[in-house]
Amino acid sequence: MKRYLIPALLALALAAACAKPVSPQEKLSANDARIDEIIAQMTLEEKVEMLHSKTNMSSAGVERLGIADINYADGPFGIREEGQPNGFMSAGWTLDSATYFPTGSALAATWSEDLAYKYGTGMGQEARLRGKDVILGPAVNIQRLPVGGRTYEYLSEDPILSAALALYYTKGVQDQGTAVCIKHFAVNNQETSRGSVDVQIDERTLREIYLKPFERAIVEGGAMSVMPAYNKVNGDYCSENEHLLNEILRGEWGFRGMTVSDWGGTHSTMGAMLHGLNVQMTGSNYLGQPVIDSIAAGALTEDLVNEKVRQILRVRFAVEPVPADVANTRMTSQPESQRIAREVAEKSIVLLKNDGILPVGPDVKKIAVIGQNAVLKTQSGGMGAGVKALYEVTPLEGIRARAGEGVEVTYAPGYKNYPGFRWGPVPAEPDPLEAAAINEPADPALLAEAVALAREADLVLFFGGTNKSIETEGSDRKDIKLPCGQETLVQALYAANPNLATVLVSGGPTDLQVLEPVSPAIVQGWWNGTEGGTALAEVLFGDIAPSGKLPFTFPVKLEDSPAYALGNFPGNSAGGDLFTLMFRPDVLKMTPAERQALIDALPKPVSQYTERFYVGYRWFDTKEIKPMFAFGHGLSYVTFGYDRLKASVSGRKVKVTFRLTNEGEMEADEVVQLYVRRIDSSVEWPAKELKAFKRVTLKAGECRKVSLEIPFEDLRYWNEETGAWDLEHGKLQLLLGAASDDIRQTAEVTI
Repeated sequence: MKRYLIPALLALALAAACAKPVSPQEKLSANDARIDEIIAQMTLEEKVEMLHSKTNMSSAGVERLGIADINYADGPFGIREEGQPNGFMSAGWTLDSATYFPTGSALAATWSEDLAYKYGTGMGQEARLRGKDVILGPAVNIQRLPVGGRTYEYLSEDPILSAALALYYTKGVQDQGTAVCIKHFAVNNQETSRGSVDVQIDERTLREIYLKPFERAIVEGGAMSVMPAYNKVNGDYCSENEHLLNEILRGEWGFRGMTVSDWGGTHSTMGAMLHGLNVQMTGSNYLGQPVIDSIAAGALTEDLVNEKVRQILRVRFAVEPVPADVANTRMTSQPESQRIAREVAEKSIVLLKNDGILPVGPDVKKIAVIGQNAVLKTQSGGMGAGVKALYEVTPLEGIRARAGEGVEVTYAPGYKNYPGFRWGPVPAEPDPLEAAAINEPADPALLAEAVALAREADLVLFFGGTNKSIETEGSDRKDIKLPCGQETLVQALYAANPNLATVLVSGGPTDLQVLEPVSPAIVQGWWNGTEGGTALAEVLFGDIAPSGKLPFTFPVKLEDSPAYALGNFPGNSAGGDLFTLMFRPDVLKMTPAERQALIDALPKPVSQYTERFYVGYRWFDTKEIKPMFAFGHGLSYVTFGYDRLKASVSGRKVKVTFRLTNEGEMEADEVVQLYVRRIDSSVEWPAKELKAFKRVTLKAGECRKVSLEIPFEDLRYWNEETGAWDLEHGKLQLLLGAASDDIRQTAEVTI
């Protein structure tokens, strides 16, 4: 029986078919008519109340009109415990223990869009349980410096990888009904003088490298809020940067949500109001009464306030408030999130080197675990956001649980732990296992104890690396050396027993010039969340094959990296940190006047990005500097075969197919990577650039056809002469491989 649409329905169907698809940002405007009705009922004072903080982690709604406050959750790797209304000290709640997810660099090491999405769903769900509307994350700034204090929070040194993970993290969170506040916009690549440093950067580098992750999360992912960074970019603070916030973010990218300053990152009334900021966090000294006064004086208009309130209410209408009697009635950490955290940890672990020591064989009956990083928890520490985890499996706990009966696992601390600046009460008695300085030599007694255990073991597992006080928000590392005599210790352990594997527990790269020659196997274990110890044991014992890939370069020495090689860092680092001075009087123990004097005296350094787009592996490859371990590097317990590469241009995409074979005897994942080299180009380019990647799971002996695509949009460059994106036509060499320095197949196409 035939069915026919009546004319009216047919017209509607045709109109729908011809209608322009609604973009993720345009969806935020769906309630504008209702929002305008609400704004018309508001007083000026009520509107201005929405432009600044209400408490340390909220901004105001309008109770009489039924508009709920907006509640923020610190992140980005776990929902932070509840703090006191006007500070960061714990409120002492019992149901706010959350899942501690692997930190940003660990997530990036998975090279998995699917896991980034799952990670976001876990974060979004737990935020809802806590009654939170906005997560202050993801943190997606490019890892420019090996010493960066927030390297562990950020994703990668590469914009394509960072952008993909930022996009899917954003989608995962927002699909759960929670908004992201993507940060720190933009070019926040150092903690040194972050509150005042002026980043001087050319437009091409800004667009191609540092803005790419934000652009994808906002344009494709529909990120609802954005946090401007502390620093300046080309002379203007990010919180009042016309070029970043109005011209690019709202103008070119069509952003329709709200911007929220970093805590203490607002610097003026007129600058913030005119150049793109919606909410001052925290305080009202700029976007409070001074706004009302400026309107009375004719310097600002109420229409401008209305537009800012409209943008805030778009987010408020898109995120359903959680009723007070529903929020915080269940434990924040849930089993589903714990499973996600474990899966991310399993897929993030990078096998840097293996001379046959791993996986742990059935003949190993006595394991000596050496190093405090095997027992120290990483859920908190330093100044950055931490997590009050419901539980955290340490590496030693994971190893002992997995080893089971018949395998003896002994432990010795091996070295002292450097606690850094202590954020909290000082213990009544000094800890004999704490070092007074980061470069304190190896302790003879601890070294002797560790060596004695190593001599008696079938296998030594040395746990080195850093901690959350060495790599921390608010300061950058002075170098990437292993602290507290770890190099001396590992040399002594290897001399006592060459059956040794090193596990590095850190958020960023470390100097391995001494450690690498005396470590037959090296594993990068990260700060890997609530199930980190479980996942690590699974990899060490061969239950699963390691499959993580480095999201940044490990230089041989710090001076090889571009910002150091060109003298662009560290510059003037005197004067303290803005956030610390403004928000941590509990630890600084200064009077308000003393703190304000230091804030006023903050240095005004300039950071020159003269390396331009030669960031990370782009620099090392172009300058032909051999790294310790390259971007994208990561071994497995199997080998993979690459063959039958075919490449073509179809429409506005470069398409690649090839055959990938698991040549081993266990299931394993490979992360295939496709780089591009320009041939006979008239435009300056790095030696190669990542343009596509995919994580592929293959059973033992399985062979599969794999496809990759590069849209032309990702092949463009920013033409500074025309002020627009441009596509250079000509030949491209396609480089397919397992790492930036492990290219297996090549092909050429012409565009």
